[in-house]
Amino acid sequence: MSTEPEVPANRAPTLTDVAKLAGVSVATASKAINGRDEVKAATRARVLKAAELLSFAPNALARALLGGRTGTVGLLTSDLEGRFSIPILMGAEDAFGAGEVSVFLCDARGDAIREAYHVRALLSRRVDGLIVVGSSTDPRPPLAGAIPVPVVYAYAPSTDPKDISITVDNVGGGRLAVEHLLACGRRNIAHVTGEPGFAAARDRAEGAAAALADAGLAMLGGQPYYGSWDETWGRAAAHIVVEQHPEVDAIFCGSDQIARGVLETLRDLGRDVPHAISVIGFDNWDAIAAHSRPRLTSIDMNLERLGAVAGRRLFAAIDGGDPPTSEQYPGRLVMRDSTAPSS
Repeated sequence: MSTEPEVPANRAPTLTDVAKLAGVSVATASKAINGRDEVKAATRARVLKAAELLSFAPNALARALLGGRTGTVGLLTSDLEGRFSIPILMGAEDAFGAGEVSVFLCDARGDAIREAYHVRALLSRRVDGLIVVGSSTDPRPPLAGAIPVPVVYAYAPSTDPKDISITVDNVGGGRLAVEHLLACGRRNIAHVTGEPGFAAARDRAEGAAAALADAGLAMLGGQPYYGSWDETWGRAAAHIVVEQHPEVDAIFCGSDQIARGVLETLRDLGRDVPHAISVIGFDNWDAIAAHSRPRLTSIDMNLERLGAVAGRRLFAAIDGGDPPTSEQYPGRLVMRDSTAPSS
């Protein structure tokens, strides 16, 4: 074997360079690096030593293609802020295993043309499968055209029941929130939430109403206070609720952003949270929930777990066999300082 590698500084070493340094053919070098049995031990050692000297890394894509896999997955989102897609991505990567699968993240920005472009780009990279993350929980159309790899929809389900959709149980989350308030002894409960055109708002309200009905109660005002998903609406809604229903002793908010606005107004009005009025949010967005005054009790959608399940279901679809089915997962209660038993 030669002792001095001769590779130009402006390019990465190739298998041909390894073969030349080891004094073998390119075919023999390939067999040695890929662990084929027909190569003598001494020859294999010489080739591996040459690869080490050259810092040669085998082309992972080329090796995987021989086995029908590239070890890559595309994650396509329309969640501009990453509020939902990033935790789902983290969960999927955990399911894939560190160093086992590379994930290409593409943001379609809610645009069908951009989405189609990203799908074509990902397929041109020979990804093994796709995870599609919605920006809301509203059902979305399936990817357009014939997709030659498995697809799993996460957070937002596909409108095609034959697709694999992994989603959050928002009805159950609304029920869980109100059941917690009832367990705290609250009986005069208002629900302040986002726009009724969103499935998440309707589903969370449905769960809340069902929990109240089971307790022989109804929402203050007889229905949810629908508005926008922001603090401004939370502040305005809190004024409305307190003025219309001074007996209110709990408010379930459809998002943490709404809840922070509610907390600010209640503080301005001199209402004691959590003892006079308990407040619970939804999303468990740590940047808001953990830094509110007081810290906000919230329903966590377990998005990382959602991503992990989506990753495992995608693996199962790639491996073939019985096709995975759609699943819905419950949230969990995260207790902080904004709820407490009534005095």
